[in-house]
Amino acid sequence: MPGLRTTPLHQAHRDAGARMVEFGGWDMPVQYAGILSEARAVRGSAGIFDVSHMGRLVIEGPGAATYLDRVLSVDMLKLRVGRARYGVVCNESGGIIDDCIVYRLGQVKYLLVPNAANTPAVKQWLARWSPPTAEAVTTDVTEELSMIALQGPGAIALLSPLVEEDISGLRPFSLCESRIDRSPATIARTGYTGEDGVEFFVPSRNAADIWAELAGRGAAPCGLGARDVLRLEAGLLLHGSDMDVAVNPYEAGLGRFVSADREAYVAGPALLRIRKAGPARSLVGLNVSGRRVIRGGHAILSGGTRVGRVTSGSYSPTLDRNIGLGYVPTAFAAEGTRLTVDVRGNDVEVEVASLPFYSRAR
Repeated sequence: MPGLRTTPLHQAHRDAGARMVEFGGWDMPVQYAGILSEARAVRGSAGIFDVSHMGRLVIEGPGAATYLDRVLSVDMLKLRVGRARYGVVCNESGGIIDDCIVYRLGQVKYLLVPNAANTPAVKQWLARWSPPTAEAVTTDVTEELSMIALQGPGAIALLSPLVEEDISGLRPFSLCESRIDRSPATIARTGYTGEDGVEFFVPSRNAADIWAELAGRGAAPCGLGARDVLRLEAGLLLHGSDMDVAVNPYEAGLGRFVSADREAYVAGPALLRIRKAGPARSLVGLNVSGRRVIRGGHAILSGGTRVGRVTSGSYSPTLDRNIGLGYVPTAFAAEGTRLTVDVRGNDVEVEVASLPFYSRAR
């Protein structure tokens, strides 16, 4: 599409007949064989995703840890080399600018991965609190490094023959530096599907060859549609749908990823006040009765009165039922609470459910 950014795998997607859509300013594949079949492939064996539309920001220097500790919700001073953490970037009012994963690549080197559409806002926020360049330097390497996710119970076995290092023992939210099919690579046991697997970073010039090799070995190419279904099943939030700057981490159920007590943390004072008062509303899972799919923006009702709104919804091929996420007052957030959702004038019965809907540990 004219005016949209493209990843180094753009031609590979088109050659494979992917249906392309705009997402976060990028021309991205929404599906190949089909959203449901791709989701089932990830749950059953392995699927491969182009996630190069995500941002890649390298922060390095002797003050990098202290700098990131000011702007990220997690305690960066405790993050060890070779480990990664999920957290949120909050403004001074506690609103969520974005959610990110940060990887500690070395003693004074970090990689921060924000969402595609939010990368400019995150960069702007980082620049606002940036220390002198002698302490920490931020470099946008989004163009230089491609990011690919290989997810599913068969992901490690499929990738291992191409990797110089033994990655079978790589723990969740750990990473290693190695080579994939002779290309330098940073490999992390992270993902956004609720399955085992990895996300890896390789020079963009090598991305298409590695993608083709993995697809040839049986990894199903998957698009944004399957990724959205899988993350919803796993109870993982999408910024711009389930959270934004009008939402704080406690009402979004992300309080465990917030260390608000740090003196230097810029969002700390606001988050401490919010934590003490308790959230007025909560993000909840919704199990849907019947065949109708609930979608973001639909009203959640109790006794015919609007009490909240749906933020995400879809059919779950893994569970064979419709599910969703939405915000309701805390008084309606208990598991088992029965509510209705207005779907184009039709009252659809829903029940508040615990998250995640699906977990491979169950």
